[in-house]
Amino acid sequence: MTQPQAQRILVVRNDKLGDFMLAWPALACLKQAHPGNHISVLVPGYTAPLARACPWIDEVIVDPGDKTERAVQRVLLAQLRQGNYDALLTLYSTPRIGWLGWRSGIPQRLAPATKWAQIFYNHRITQRRSRSRKPEYRYNLELAGALLTRLGQQPPDDVHPPYWPLPEGTRTAQRERLAKELGLDTARPWVFVHRGSGGSAVNLASLQYASLATAIDRRMPAEQRPIWVLTAGPGEEPGAERLQASLSGKGLDAYRLPARDGLEDFALSLAAADLFIAGSTGPLHIAGCLNVPTAGFYPAKRSSPFTPPADAEQTDMSRIDLGVATNDILALLLSQPRETRS
Repeated sequence: MTQPQAQRILVVRNDKLGDFMLAWPALACLKQAHPGNHISVLVPGYTAPLARACPWIDEVIVDPGDKTERAVQRVLLAQLRQGNYDALLTLYSTPRIGWLGWRSGIPQRLAPATKWAQIFYNHRITQRRSRSRKPEYRYNLELAGALLTRLGQQPPDDVHPPYWPLPEGTRTAQRERLAKELGLDTARPWVFVHRGSGGSAVNLASLQYASLATAIDRRMPAEQRPIWVLTAGPGEEPGAERLQASLSGKGLDAYRLPARDGLEDFALSLAAADLFIAGSTGPLHIAGCLNVPTAGFYPAKRSSPFTPPADAEQTDMSRIDLGVATNDILALLLSQPRETRS
């Protein structure tokens, strides 16, 4: 039986950090389908550091964006033409990217069948993502599998986490680093809380995060009371500091994550967590790729964990039942075997 040929595949996910992290399972799928597949990505500059850290990516191309001058766009077009790609997979389609892919001469071009930009693609998959019947990463895996089938390759039966596998000992090194910086007890569970949203989604209010953490802390066995580590993105530091002060005032052991050297360093620090709590934001999805247990708070979506009830507005996060969330997070935290992720 003739073996399928290796393919040069360009994947586009050039918007938010969280959306890019949700593409990592699809990238793993494409890479694992054939050891010779060459996977390139087109990403914005601010996610490029994580793209370069991704084990499933061979080449990172920085997208200058919609508003750059034509000369810069022509340079990008020339770069894509020189890449000699066999296929283009656009996980989030826009007219500019569709037009760019068509002009690049890439023979196989696949994207979701949404918006008029789909006219630039010769393969389109109807998904109806707005119904949120599946997690976003599952939709991405569906697209990757469809592309592999078009290319004559067999999609992997399943792509298992961690979607960001780290060298052995990385988690231990991150915990030792943070323990030294803040004087933390490594025998207790560490719960990271990211109250910011990057401005891209609604989130719990600080008071809700404080109430949730306090309820969890007071119901944990004394010897297993968590250490709370507050993380923040650019511009979100004041909110994290206020939450840290609020938790400390209630008697919780709460600390701010020290400044890190860029996005990749920040992302790797999340491997130290035993649990990561946040809204729908990039750091939550980074933690998920690292296989860190997560508790996420979202606007009302069928595929999401903690959401407003059916009789509330989709974005009314004040209606989320924190009592139910507390019980579920407690069960998750207490069920985690300690020190199993290196």
